[in-house]
Amino acid sequence: MRFISTRVHGIMDYLMGILLIASPWIFNFDNGGAETWVPVIVGIVMLLQAIMTDYEMGMIKTISMRTHLTMDLLAGLFLAASPWIFGFSDTVWAPHVILGLMEVAASLMTRTVPTYAHSRNPVSNAVNDITGNHHNRL
Repeated sequence: MRFISTRVHGIMDYLMGILLIASPWIFNFDNGGAETWVPVIVGIVMLLQAIMTDYEMGMIKTISMRTHLTMDLLAGLFLAASPWIFGFSDTVWAPHVILGLMEVAASLMTRTVPTYAHSRNPVSNAVNDITGNHHNRL
């Protein structure tokens, strides 16, 4: 079920991006290798993607919400698997797996259409209000 609004997802994107960039220092795994740079790079990509997504929190609005969520899913899976892909699972793995799975979960629970997109068509909004079909279409 997709119950997270695109606005809330956008706020989470910026917070998660910053958390990922800071995580090697927050969780003390800043050894300078892949364990450090994977979350930093994923965090930077996440912030750039948030800026470029066509949702309430986007600034440039060139990436569709569906594309954004697909990229979030793939980035989360990559982040969660990165300790084994790059061979640092003996040193650290929990922050990568936890944050990666949080990203996967957010991608699967977020609505695919921004709320403001619905408000552009009052007839469609009225029909959705009558039928009870609100903002959770795939």
